[in-house]
Amino acid sequence: MSAGVVVVLTLLGACDTPDRPARLPDRLPGAVTTMLAPDSLRVLEVGEGVTYRYVWTSRGPWAVHLLEVDLSRCEIGLGVVSAWTPPTGARARVTEMLSADERAVAGVNGDFFTVEGRPVGVEVVKGEVRRRSSRPALAWQAGKPPWIGVPEVWGESALQLGWAVHGAEPDGVTEAVGGFPELLDGGRRVGDLEVTARPAFAASRHPRTAVGYRGSSATGWLVVVDGRQEGYSEGMTLPELTELLEALGTSEALNLDGGGSSVMVLRGRAASRPSDTEGERPVVNGLVVRRDFKYCQAPFQRGP
Repeated sequence: MSAGVVVVLTLLGACDTPDRPARLPDRLPGAVTTMLAPDSLRVLEVGEGVTYRYVWTSRGPWAVHLLEVDLSRCEIGLGVVSAWTPPTGARARVTEMLSADERAVAGVNGDFFTVEGRPVGVEVVKGEVRRRSSRPALAWQAGKPPWIGVPEVWGESALQLGWAVHGAEPDGVTEAVGGFPELLDGGRRVGDLEVTARPAFAASRHPRTAVGYRGSSATGWLVVVDGRQEGYSEGMTLPELTELLEALGTSEALNLDGGGSSVMVLRGRAASRPSDTEGERPVVNGLVVRRDFKYCQAPFQRGP
């Protein structure tokens, strides 16, 4: 497909014939077009307020998967799906975890994890503090903007994210997942993005997964860059990934687990191309986009 040609589809269900949407979604922010110089672009309306874009460019070469999420819609929220039950470790594919969640629209892999199958950073599900850590994290709660930062650990069960979460008294609504490193804070790059301390990790090209948003707007982005596939997609360094998030207009951004763990899932199907020869890798958790009109209730109360 030549540069500038856009294919627009609407994802309604596994067996539905795509309909032409009433309005052509915006193609790409101009800064993204400048950075990537796309050879091809596909646009998919996953649902109202959730738009997927696939970009392939020979410049990397890179295959880039972008999920734009309109968090101004009260029924759209972020959540964490998890494979493990503390203290026992476990893993599952993101496609499996999302298929078991009827509210999930799309998602990506989440935090780094130990060989035993436990997340390295924070994990909070429905207000339950399942893992405490001072590594960077993303947190979300209905009625509040997302938060990315470094949590404070209070005692044995409490965390200070963008707000306090008490393990002894779960609030039932907070969702949080860890990552590393924090890429953007207030629109500025965080340090040298680990290039000096971890050059093999940060300064080499690998498959990547990240999440970002702009503090002054309600637009969130989930990003997956395929990698380790010569001629198709080489992956990105952390500086390159951060440049992409800057081009998307985000001011807050967090790197999630990458490498063979990187995957983007739409309606239970992998849209990206994981790098492991075995295909999609089992991981400990995932970051999902959910549609649930209970989020619109005030005060919000999550059902079972």
